[in-house]
Amino acid sequence: MNKKSLLIYGSIILAMLFWSFSFVWTKVVYLVYNPITTVFLRLLISSILLFVIGKGFKKIGRIRKEDRLSLMALAFFEPFLYFLGESFGLKYVSSTIGAVIVSTIPLFAPIAAYYFHKEQLSKMNILGIIISIIGVSIIIFNKSFSLIVSPIGLACMFTAVASAVGYSVVLKKLTSKYSPITLITYQNSLGLLYFLPLFLIFDWQQFIHAVPTQEVINSLILLAVFASTLAFILFTYGLSYLGITKSNIFINAIPVFTAIFAYFVIDEVITIQKIVGMLIVISGIFFSQIKRKGKVA
Repeated sequence: MNKKSLLIYGSIILAMLFWSFSFVWTKVVYLVYNPITTVFLRLLISSILLFVIGKGFKKIGRIRKEDRLSLMALAFFEPFLYFLGESFGLKYVSSTIGAVIVSTIPLFAPIAAYYFHKEQLSKMNILGIIISIIGVSIIIFNKSFSLIVSPIGLACMFTAVASAVGYSVVLKKLTSKYSPITLITYQNSLGLLYFLPLFLIFDWQQFIHAVPTQEVINSLILLAVFASTLAFILFTYGLSYLGITKSNIFINAIPVFTAIFAYFVIDEVITIQKIVGMLIVISGIFFSQIKRKGKVA
């Protein structure tokens, strides 16, 4: 594996790590703020940070007229619709289970990738997806194979899944034209505008009377910097080289990182069943990235 490949895969893995942590940070912020407020504030902080960095280093380009509708669709899928689904979903399911449901994105992404971008799957790619989905199933189901998830939480989280697939399809179209920081800056700023009416109508009164603790403030800043800014930039960079399917398969690593992080931070239990599922997920990710000659792409 050459240096360029290491940079690409390193970016994707770091993005997954930051998104994994976000499930736990979100739970902490929910101790004081509602879901819409949480997303609005993290996008506000992220947008300010991106504009300051982007303008300071002259990294933000202009969006062509013919791409503006695509950019609006990008922001609608994610952060707007995705965060609505994820944020309300995490009110009903644990951080680990939420991460597991999100990790089903690779199951649907190849269909969209083939239909919209004609991305082909090798036998090893398919094998890796199947193995990783088996690992996810081991984590999400109990011993009697009953689904241990709230129906409302499940519906919200799968709304996020569908949004993420749509986001990847639109993002792939734009990555060949614009830099990651340009796309994420406009994406988050538009998402902020989408959330503004919801914030003012539903959460404003609760927000002005809330008294956040230092732990909540710290978690909110971490969400904005790492989950809403750096993770999206890194994922965009990786997707521009790996494509929709091979990038999204890494999402199956999120439950692994989240379960470990939740264990140390908020004392969520890691069972033997979860550990077995995690190991299977990791092996599936490895297989999904292998090319025909047995080399990792």
